[in-house]
Amino acid sequence: MTHLIRKATADDAGPLAELAAITFPLACPPESRPEDIAAHLANTLSEANFRDYLADPDVTVLVLDADGALRGYSLLLDRATQDPDVAAVLGAGPNTELSKCYVHPEHHGLGAAAELMQASIVAAAAAGARGLWLGVNSQNARAIRFYEKSGFRKVGTKSFRLGSTVEHDFVMERPLAP
Repeated sequence: MTHLIRKATADDAGPLAELAAITFPLACPPESRPEDIAAHLANTLSEANFRDYLADPDVTVLVLDADGALRGYSLLLDRATQDPDVAAVLGAGPNTELSKCYVHPEHHGLGAAAELMQASIVAAAAAGARGLWLGVNSQNARAIRFYEKSGFRKVGTKSFRLGSTVEHDFVMERPLAP
C-alpha cells in the first residue's frame, strides 16, 4: 500500500494531536500510568504544541496521509541536542533528531512505517544532517527491531521522564549519506 507523505501544514495541527493521542500510548511501557500519559499528551503533543512545532524553522513534521486522513507522522529536530548523555554518544554532526515517528495501529504491517521512515531519512539528509538519531524506550522491542531494520544501531542510553516515572531509552543512530 502506498501513502502520500507530505510536509504538515498549520491545518494539520488538530489532526496531529488526535493521532498522537492514539499512537503515543502504544509506545509506552505497559505499566505507564494513564495520568502520566495524559499529562505528556497535554504538555507535548497538544494541538497548540503542534502549531508551535509547525511554526519552528528547525522542525520538520511529515505526515502520512491516507485519503485525507492522517495515519502517521514524524517530527525531525534540526538542532544540536541539549542532552549531554546523547551528545556524548553521537557521531560527527550535524545530527538531526527523529523525535517522533508514529503510525496509526490500523496501518501497522502495511509498509506505512517504512515509507514514513524513508521519507524522514531523505528529509534529514536534504537538510544537511550527517546522522539521524532517536530515543526509544528500552522495553519497546517492536520499535527497536523496526529501527534496526531501518539502519539504526544502539549507541547509548538516556533518561526520559513520563510523569513521575523515569523511563530508560536507548539512543539509536543512523549515518546519512552526504
